[in-house]
Amino acid sequence: MRKVYPFIFLICLPILLSNCSSGKKAYEQGDYYQAVLKAVNRLRQKPSHKKSRETLRQSYPLAVSTLEKSANNSLASNAPFKYRNVLMAYQRINSMAEEIRRSPGALRVIPQPINYYDKVATLKQQAAEESYQAGVIALERNTREDAKSAYFLFRDVNGFVPGYKDTRDKIDQAKFEATLKIVVEQIPVPTRYDLSGRFFQDKIEEYLNTHFRSTEFVRFYTHIEAERENLPYVDQYLRLQFDDFVVGETHTERNTESVSRDSVKVGTVTLEDGTKVDAYNTVYAKITTFKKVVISKGLFSMRIVDAGNNAVLSHNKFNGEFNWFTQWGSFNGDERALTEEQIAICQQNEVPPPPPQDLFIEFTKPIYNQLTSAVHNFYRNY
Repeated sequence: MRKVYPFIFLICLPILLSNCSSGKKAYEQGDYYQAVLKAVNRLRQKPSHKKSRETLRQSYPLAVSTLEKSANNSLASNAPFKYRNVLMAYQRINSMAEEIRRSPGALRVIPQPINYYDKVATLKQQAAEESYQAGVIALERNTREDAKSAYFLFRDVNGFVPGYKDTRDKIDQAKFEATLKIVVEQIPVPTRYDLSGRFFQDKIEEYLNTHFRSTEFVRFYTHIEAERENLPYVDQYLRLQFDDFVVGETHTERNTESVSRDSVKVGTVTLEDGTKVDAYNTVYAKITTFKKVVISKGLFSMRIVDAGNNAVLSHNKFNGEFNWFTQWGSFNGDERALTEEQIAICQQNEVPPPPPQDLFIEFTKPIYNQLTSAVHNFYRNY
């Protein structure tokens, strides 16, 4: 049976693929446009494919008539974007015609596909004008959400007719009015940690400028950038600062203990008959171990403040901590009384801790991760 099933599957596979790609299923579901495209594509691969030829013959006139009816209904209506809808319908008819012309097998079924190329240029002008006027009206409402709508409308206008009227200026205007403008205020750290503090702050600014670059309607400014670009207004302030931190808090622990181990070979003895045997006894040692822990930690605050009324929109605090340690030790007595771990500790020397700058960077790493996550979550819906 294991040998038969794959063989049967290989026989059925072409049939399954044929049924899926002939467009018949789309036709039966009433999606005549997709049925045409699927049938044409199949005929491009296999010009004599019977099922695809029949699907194309039945679905093409229905697709054309459905799209023409949709276009006529739009023209007769007072819909706000009726010319856009008509254009989309005619472009689909043209798309079917182009696909059929690129398929010899499909051309034999539909030798003269219908097109509306002569109407597209005029419809693009009409679609551009209706979207332009809708964009102007949206901008006049003077809200951020309406500015967003206007931005996409003016982009549509430029897609229909590049450079239509003053569309490029309108796109820039709508983008500016739709964009949430946030000035970032980072309180400097004490001079001793200035290098690491700047590194941490630069990382935050890099994140804000790169992560939100793909978000069209959120932009972060430093005070210098806001002044340089002469911003007429600011929407929010993102205020970041350390509420408290410590770097290099050192604790040293000393521990002395006596240790022993039983049944350790300590030599040999000679019995009365002259036989030599191993001698076992308990061995002892005294070990002193040292552990130095250097703690660096901080509490970081993030406030998002409304620039208009100074209301706090969000306030979060983030903890970060990094503990560096070193161990060393010494012993008196028999080394065999020690465990392998104790021997390893006694072989170590005291190691100086990293410089404070490095410790500062290490304890800010978890703060950075928490901060960027909080900023992302707050602004992701803007």
